[in-house]
Amino acid sequence: MSADPLVPETRVLAIASHVVYGYVGNKMATLVMQSLGCDVAALNTVHFSNHTGYRQFKGTRATAEEITALYEGLCQSHLTDFDVMLSGYAPSAAAVEAVGAIGQDLQRKAESKPGSFFWVLDPVMGDQGRLYVNDDVVPAYKKTIHHADLILPNQFEAEVLSGIKITSLATLASAITVIHATYNVPHVIITSVDLCKFANPPSTDSAPPPRSLTIIGSTTRSDGSPRLFRVDVPALDCFFSGTGDMFAALTVARLREAVFAAGPDLRTTRSWVSPDEVAPTELPLALATGKVLASMHSVLEKTMEARDAELKELQTTNGEDEGSAGLSEEERSKLAHLRRTKAAEVRLVRNVRYLREPTIEFHPQEWRAEDLP
Repeated sequence: MSADPLVPETRVLAIASHVVYGYVGNKMATLVMQSLGCDVAALNTVHFSNHTGYRQFKGTRATAEEITALYEGLCQSHLTDFDVMLSGYAPSAAAVEAVGAIGQDLQRKAESKPGSFFWVLDPVMGDQGRLYVNDDVVPAYKKTIHHADLILPNQFEAEVLSGIKITSLATLASAITVIHATYNVPHVIITSVDLCKFANPPSTDSAPPPRSLTIIGSTTRSDGSPRLFRVDVPALDCFFSGTGDMFAALTVARLREAVFAAGPDLRTTRSWVSPDEVAPTELPLALATGKVLASMHSVLEKTMEARDAELKELQTTNGEDEGSAGLSEEERSKLAHLRRTKAAEVRLVRNVRYLREPTIEFHPQEWRAEDLP
């Protein structure tokens, strides 16, 4: 590992949500990327007091016109020399389209210098089998991701984009192949797949251990076929908000680092697509994913330790939460939820060292056709 923990100098336009308290959206992504040496310009699509997992919040959503006006302000002062754009949550279909127009404009500005601009798009639409955006956001994303270089859907979002219900490794491979072909997007990472939930997981040496999550990635070959890799990580018994934003931000930094390490030819290649002879496990996207997951696992383990300690402190001798005496059952339940949610906020600042200097434990494996059932 290099003695310098910072990635190559990178100017990022990050378009996502903002919260006053906690770490999700741009609040998460900005700190992560800045910690690794990226210069981040944050354009916020919402301004909330806290993330929606608390089930209550105050704040405002930016309109498409407001998002566009902020970008126009950057343009008029010639402040658009970005190397990467990272786009996340947008509050409406019109906002998705406005963000898409910004990405396409930055691509046009970089046309004369292939590889000088890269767009990472997180199509935030839903999770756990349900949409949490309006239905018209889905076609807006389907129209927009044609222009992105890398997309980061979760399993449910990959199903929405591909039209394929993911119930096995074979259907997962089909979904990625369809996404590549339908949207002409060169890089895809499906950010969390629980293979243990599949009805008939294959019994091979490469099968992940119990209680694990699998991250599946692919970079296309020149003929459009996928180069598939997978990384298996232990599942942690806790729900965290903002992990998708952490994954996306770390991916921006670590992919840029891996592309520079691959040599000058790749960084001047459109969409940073490696030559066909590069094996799936040696792709910059695969190498970056290993580092990303190492950092995330360490930070989230430390968060779980802090969460458990915080909740323990709130317990009285009879096992009830402090401050809940005299409350109705409904009020006690609400207070307990708020305290659990607060305790599970990602402990990012105290654990920045794991972002900069990850201990690599999770390595990409090639995912071959013969491995599929």
